[in-house]
Amino acid sequence: MKFINGSSRKINLSLFLHAIVELLTPVKDWVLTLTADNGREFAQHEKIARQLEAEFYFAHPFASWESSLNENANGLIRQYFPKKHDFTTTTQKQIERVMDKLNNRPRKCLGIKTPNEVFFGIKPTIALAI
Repeated sequence: MKFINGSSRKINLSLFLHAIVELLTPVKDWVLTLTADNGREFAQHEKIARQLEAEFYFAHPFASWESSLNENANGLIRQYFPKKHDFTTTTQKQIERVMDKLNNRPRKCLGIKTPNEVFFGIKPTIALAI
């Protein structure tokens, strides 16, 4: 999916809304709340909340501690895509590869389990030696 107009570099809000709903619909029953920053891309938050039947919350400006999970996820994603990365050059395959890596990465906050283990009950595909 392409969210950014190449000439003006502005996010296409209707495509952004569609992408969020499309990605979260398969797990809609587990999506109770969404928390976002105050970016323009969430201007249609009411439509997203309605379609997913979820509550939508915003962190206060300059209060990154209110969305620590978002900030942590951003930091992990930036290991693969630096802050000024041009996503118009990124393929769906590259995004899926990073999603797979992050969703199968053990997390201390999950008792050294991966998000996939906790959310889907999926066992890791490799054995980790201590």
